Amino acid sequence: MSDTDKPTAGTAAPPEPGASDSPAQEAGAAGAASGSGVSGARAGANGASGASAGSQDAGANPHNASAAPSAAELLARAQAEAIEFRDLFLRAKADAENIRRRGQEDVAKAHKYAIEGFAESLLPVRDSLEMALASAAATPDSLKEGVDATLRLLVSAFERARVSEINPVGQKFDPNRHQAISMVPVASTNPPVAANHVVAVLQKGYLINDRVLRPAMVTVAQG
Repeated sequence: MSDTDKPTAGTAAPPEPGASDSPAQEAGAAGAASGSGVSGARAGANGASGASAGSQDAGANPHNASAAPSAAELLARAQAEAIEFRDLFLRAKADAENIRRRGQEDVAKAHKYAIEGFAESLLPVRDSLEMALASAAATPDSLKEGVDATLRLLVSAFERARVSEINPVGQKFDPNRHQAISMVPVASTNPPVAANHVVAVLQKGYLINDRVLRPAMVTVAQG
């Protein structure tokens, strides 16, 4: 090596080709890289936060959500329901009035024509009596037969109308169905009748179902 090739004192030798940087330079580069990475991460986080806030703002925007009904719309709905309910009420009232009127008509007809069936069953009785009176060649026997036939017709009419007779001979006196006309001593009764029992029936009584139409007029034994 010549003298000119030797490095002089105080002069830094140039780095050899292919040699790595010094430790200080490597530390500086690593610090720079680390700083740039943190800054990028912070920038990414800030961007994500901004996007999230933007999406929240977009969701809170009333133009994107369905609008609530206004007071005018609510009032219109309430008025429509009120009209519908009023119509239903008027129809129900009209139906109730029709039912009441029909009920009154049925009751009036029942009162007016209550005895229609009984009156119809009495028509043959009248026909029989008129035929007996119109007969010019009637004999006592034929008249008796005609009366018996008429009586049977009348009894049949009473049975259809549930009219039954009260004939309490020998029964205990019942003030609800019997009317005492006179009283006789027990010793004078023939055949013998117990005290407070009916001795004779002066006039029969009649019932319709369980109601007394006419009490029987009776004579009662007094003990």
